[in-house]
Amino acid sequence: MADLAGQDGAGPDGTDADVVIVGAGPVGLTLANILGLQGVRTVIVEERSTLIDYPRGVGLDDEALRTFQGIGLVDKVLPHTVPNQILRFFDGNRRLLAEMAPPDARFGWPKRNGFVQPMVDAELLGGLSRFHHVEVRWGQRMAGCRETPDGVTVELPGETVRARYVVGCDGGRSATRRLMGVSFDGTTSPTRWLVVDIANDPLGHPNSEVGADPARPYASISIAHGIRRFEFMIHADETDEQAEDPAFISSMLSRLVPHPERVDIIRHRLYTHHSRIAGTFREGRMFLAGDAAHLMPVWQGQGYNSGIRDATNLGWKLAAVVNGQAGDALLDTYDVERRKHARAMIDLSTLVGRVISPTNRHVAGLRDRLIRGASVVPTLKRYVLEMRFKPMPRYEQGAVFHPEPPSATSPTGTLFVQPRVDTRDQQNVLLDEVLGTGFAVLCWNNNPRALLGADIFDRWKALGARFITARPSTQLHWTGHDDPDVRVIGDRTGALKGWFDAHTESVLFLRPDRCIAGACIAQRAPDVSTALFDVLHLTQGGGNGHHGADRPVLHVAQSATEPSGTVAGTS
Repeated sequence: MADLAGQDGAGPDGTDADVVIVGAGPVGLTLANILGLQGVRTVIVEERSTLIDYPRGVGLDDEALRTFQGIGLVDKVLPHTVPNQILRFFDGNRRLLAEMAPPDARFGWPKRNGFVQPMVDAELLGGLSRFHHVEVRWGQRMAGCRETPDGVTVELPGETVRARYVVGCDGGRSATRRLMGVSFDGTTSPTRWLVVDIANDPLGHPNSEVGADPARPYASISIAHGIRRFEFMIHADETDEQAEDPAFISSMLSRLVPHPERVDIIRHRLYTHHSRIAGTFREGRMFLAGDAAHLMPVWQGQGYNSGIRDATNLGWKLAAVVNGQAGDALLDTYDVERRKHARAMIDLSTLVGRVISPTNRHVAGLRDRLIRGASVVPTLKRYVLEMRFKPMPRYEQGAVFHPEPPSATSPTGTLFVQPRVDTRDQQNVLLDEVLGTGFAVLCWNNNPRALLGADIFDRWKALGARFITARPSTQLHWTGHDDPDVRVIGDRTGALKGWFDAHTESVLFLRPDRCIAGACIAQRAPDVSTALFDVLHLTQGGGNGHHGADRPVLHVAQSATEPSGTVAGTS
């Protein structure tokens, strides 16, 4: 074992690592960056010798970019993206059926972004070089995994690694899932698709489209660095060998490109769509994330993004438990919270695929008439244009506190917005840069210490929480209620006041993943805090793990899978 975390041999608890991650795909790399920021000793084992570079995801959403912001890598990722990507759907005669161009950026980033996955994955890998306590082992295939009362023993070629937890981010054919004995329920589509990535984009425009053509459905996606992706449905009577023949590929491209013989093909690959979800995301000390936990068709571009959500949700919980801030029961909330949303994304992606893919002209014609009829209704058109159909995480159970009786309008369990704000020494910064990477208590126009009382305030402080009071910008520099432990932010755009105007709750308890764990009016803040300490399984002392105060702090600079559903590769 390498000299992990600057220690000689095993840690004080007898382990070689806190967490072993199986798979160096985007989910495993993102999770490792989250854990690395919190001082968690992490080993990634990957059976491949390098990162995957064949066709996989092409779309990042706002939540994924917010996660990359949180791990301090968004400035590295952005050069490989095309923000505000518009996606248009056409019928078989190339007449517009629908358009998706979501206008807002309530979470700080555009909702649709084209990207070059191998380059973004490389940035995630490069981010790990910041941490001496995170190690990536290439060419290491996990041969076995055995749980003990106080840890997990991972069998690698010629050695074993002892860890507290194991996370399988090893793709649709996950060895981790098989070792856990977990089912992978769902369906596999019999339809195959040909993906072709081309350099020196032969179309050159930023447009992306899906052709719901009953003769042969297709997609044409503009991504960064002059790369365009084409996808074509392969008919049942066309063999794999035929589909991969250069002449066949050229004939497919000829439908959309005037000179297919002149294109610069980077790579091509056949794949199928899967709609599957693991029977559980946790079994003892072992977890599943990304494609190992769920597979979905590509039509909403959510395979990659759902995996990043897994890493974001699980990462802070693992770090809290490993560092002694929370009890192991907190980890049970990972499955509780992620399963429902992953299932919703699978169902939506499957439905959209069924709408796009019919090859019966009568069925396609009926679909076209229904969509055009809906598009003349302004509310329905806006529903599609702004992607309001996309399910957003809302946790009714898990690491959240809902008072009784539950309120349908409560913001608890939802992702908090991220507008731009001012501080007394910075202007026009994204809110998360002020909130930091841990817990936060945010009040509108109140001092959190005065609301919480000294004991509860100190308990949150011991957990590393940040305390924020949000004010109208006119009050930013008023010093009458200054507190050395409370940061004052000015509502630069009015978005914060707009949010609080829409809700009665004025005190928010934010988790490290920026989900609202609890919300209340000012006078209820002590009671909600006490309830949160229970549902979050937080320790009384605020952290007595073996890292303690030695946890590294990263000062984040301010920034101005195979195709989703393929049963191979790493998440």
